[in-house]
Amino acid sequence: MNLSYSSLENRIISVLKTIYDPEISVDIYELGLIYDVKISGKNKVKIVMTLTTPNCPVAESLPLEVKEKVQSIIQEIKEVDVILTFDPPWSREFMSDEARLELGLL
Repeated sequence: MNLSYSSLENRIISVLKTIYDPEISVDIYELGLIYDVKISGKNKVKIVMTLTTPNCPVAESLPLEVKEKVQSIIQEIKEVDVILTFDPPWSREFMSDEARLELGLL
């Protein structure tokens, strides 16, 4: 992994940390909803994510928000593909210690 890739990945993660699950006061990255961030070339990004439940009320809007925010804030990214998956299903174990602390689970 070269420095520019690492820097771009860190910038994408920073953007993801500004997006919050509307029902839980924790950002989607710390909540463990982001499974993978893949950068191909310098201008295409694939983000694999999940939701806390398949019946989540933001199932349509949250992936769109992820796509639009990453693409609009990081100018050099030309294409963002957000893949929504429920395999594996999300569980509390995916949450960071920071998120668990925030929610009083530690």
